[in-house]
Amino acid sequence: MTPSVAPSVHEALPSRVVFGAGALAELPAETARLRLRRVLVLSTPGRGALAEQAAALLGGSAAGIFDGARMHVPVATVTAAAEAARAAAANGCVAIGGGSTVGLAKALSLRHGLPSVAVPTTYAGSELTPIWGLTENARKQTGRDRAVLPRTVLYDPELTLDLPVPVSVTSGLNALAHAVEALYAPDGSPVVAAMAEAGARDLAAALPALTRDPKDLATRALALQGAWLCGACLGTTTMGLHHKLCHVLGGLLDLPHAETHAVLLPYVAAVNLPAAPAARATLSRALGTDDPAAALRALAHSLGAPTSLRQLGVRAEDLPRVAEEVLSAPYANPRPVGREELEVLLRHAWAGEQP
Repeated sequence: MTPSVAPSVHEALPSRVVFGAGALAELPAETARLRLRRVLVLSTPGRGALAEQAAALLGGSAAGIFDGARMHVPVATVTAAAEAARAAAANGCVAIGGGSTVGLAKALSLRHGLPSVAVPTTYAGSELTPIWGLTENARKQTGRDRAVLPRTVLYDPELTLDLPVPVSVTSGLNALAHAVEALYAPDGSPVVAAMAEAGARDLAAALPALTRDPKDLATRALALQGAWLCGACLGTTTMGLHHKLCHVLGGLLDLPHAETHAVLLPYVAAVNLPAAPAARATLSRALGTDDPAAALRALAHSLGAPTSLRQLGVRAEDLPRVAEEVLSAPYANPRPVGREELEVLLRHAWAGEQP
């Protein structure tokens, strides 16, 4: 019997990707191609040396460095970066680093029209999505706008060789979460499913290997390729309960973004995958298991990632407030989740119990 094919719509996003060892050297050519004549280099404080390396490559087109990027993109940080861009007469920016830096570049594109080039050094994947986030007064607002997409993404696995193993692990699990949610998104497609399966398989193979040998370039390249594919999935689909929870926890309690994803992934998967049999089957193939939710938890545990919200500093008394915030605005999900079930999920995730 010929299997049935469900109708779908797939809209590819206009991103240019340059991938490979040594890709950072292409930065001047890529900014010139975009006619960015004065470029502000963005980074976090801890990536200042890398920002200086990028500025040196850019030479006379480097307008300066702003190294104040922060997690969850506080509005005050965006204001400070915009002032730096105006003072330098920058007509574009280069974001070099992780999701916090890419998020700042997106905010500058959204609010001030500055195009960007992204040079990711973690596996966050946000460089391939039109999703932006801004935090103000302990509330993280998110949205979608194609204007925030980096015009070019340079993936250079050599830049990830010094990424600490704990950060590599949680960043990679964050990327895996993108693939999982994309598989049951209401606007998925065969293209998204294929990318999600390949990305999840790449990361599931690469993350254990890089914990054993963090300096292996081939392993780092495989992890970065997986993050690329998973990020591309997130960029073309609607986020569900998992990302909603992570955004609320991040904005409300200032939790670390990747670690929060790592903790919640198996718990939300255990709730949602029974209602999404095609997603479950695809993820089972990618992970080589009959129980993807349990396999995701076992993977996080074996990699030494945090496995409970309590480890991240969440208090039990915070959980009802988190649930209330999640339920205050609608979101796409393969099944409805009410207050009672949501609080049970959060209590299990807080304690680190079996999903």
